[in-house]
Amino acid sequence: MRKQDIERLRKLLLLKRDMLTGDMSTLQKEALKKGAAGDLSSMPIHMADLGSDNYEQEFALGLIQNEEITLREIDEALKRIDEGTYGVCDHCSKKIPLTRLRAKPHARYCIQCKIQQEKGLL
Repeated sequence: MRKQDIERLRKLLLLKRDMLTGDMSTLQKEALKKGAAGDLSSMPIHMADLGSDNYEQEFALGLIQNEEITLREIDEALKRIDEGTYGVCDHCSKKIPLTRLRAKPHARYCIQCKIQQEKGLL
C-alpha cells in the first residue's frame, strides 16, 4: 500500500475517532441527565413515562457501549499504522484490499476471513 493511501486512512481514522468521541460525550450527558437523582421536575408521573425513560436510557447506554468498541478498534488500527502492520489480515496475513479499508478503515480482517469469523468458523 502506498504511503499516501496510509496517510489518508490515518486521517480518516482520526476524523472518525473525533466524531465518535463527540457523539459519546453527548450520549453520556443525555443518559446521565435522564437518570439524575433529585431532579423532581422531570420525574415521570405515569408508569408508562417511567418505562419510556428507562428504555431511552438503556438505548443510549447500548449506543455508548458500541461506540466504545469502535473507538478501541480505531485506536488499534492507528497502532498498527505506527507498527507498520496496517492493512494486513490478522488471521491469514494477506493484504486487506484498499476498497475495504476505505469503507471500514479499522478493519482487522480481509473479507473472506471476516465472513468466516461471522459464521463462527474462526
